[in-house]
Amino acid sequence: MNKINLTGCGTALITPFKDGEVDYEAFAALVDRQVEAGIDFLVPLGTTGETPCLEDDERIKVLQVAKEHSGGLPIVVGGGTNSLQHTIRSMKMLEPYGVDAFLIVVPYYNKPTQEGQYQYFKAVAESTDKPIVLYNVPGRTGANMTAETALRLAEIDNIVAIKEASGNREQIMQILKGAPEGFQVLSGNDDDTLWMMQNGGAGIISVASNVAPKHMVDFIGAIREGDMAKAEALNKELTPLFTNCFVESNPIPAKAAMAAMGLIENELRLPLVPSQQSTYDLMVETIKQIGLMNGRGCF
Repeated sequence: MNKINLTGCGTALITPFKDGEVDYEAFAALVDRQVEAGIDFLVPLGTTGETPCLEDDERIKVLQVAKEHSGGLPIVVGGGTNSLQHTIRSMKMLEPYGVDAFLIVVPYYNKPTQEGQYQYFKAVAESTDKPIVLYNVPGRTGANMTAETALRLAEIDNIVAIKEASGNREQIMQILKGAPEGFQVLSGNDDDTLWMMQNGGAGIISVASNVAPKHMVDFIGAIREGDMAKAEALNKELTPLFTNCFVESNPIPAKAAMAAMGLIENELRLPLVPSQQSTYDLMVETIKQIGLMNGRGCF
């Protein structure tokens, strides 16, 4: 297994569309913007990337563009589905195109038991020599992975991290306290990042960093350097962005903000639709407050 360090801030990249097609030129520019801002790793083809609505050829091309423009940053690729066979096929399809690790979500809709989750992720891990990052987001999947199951899976050699987006602080603390050496716990919610990293978390896979990558890099940097006064000030400044990115289903608000900055078209694929006008106006006000309405959105 290739080792991978997933500390710091990774961006759960959006997938831009134009006239119904993936806008690869805009996507390349977005990846360049992330790299220039100093982001630590890239996460294409996750939930934020509307991956369930992408065709296989589009997923491959998105990954190829991400790799080409990554500047050598680690690439953690969303590869999970709600079927073991489909997940393994998806991973084998994507693996040749620049995968450093796979982000695999708890199977959605099926509502697997804890034993079912364990057996599923064990089989996924056995199907590849790539590192696996577990992804627990019960608000999306309908099934929570308990701390006990996460720690049981953490004993498997190539299961190296978990993206925890349950919002259950007691559960997350159990994972942080019980994690074996080298197993990294990443925040899956921007607004949980400060306290998680203060308690041993390795970093964040962020939605907000699509909109404000330099701000997020500075925020995470302050935490890592132990400058808590700066970290708390930045957390307070960024909290409206963290909150407002979820006033409608992710990535609707983030795309509204990025469209307002001239970075992408405000376009999604059904069943998602562009934001309500009230959300668009809210996101414009939010990015104005942190100094991002400059037509480029990155200083």
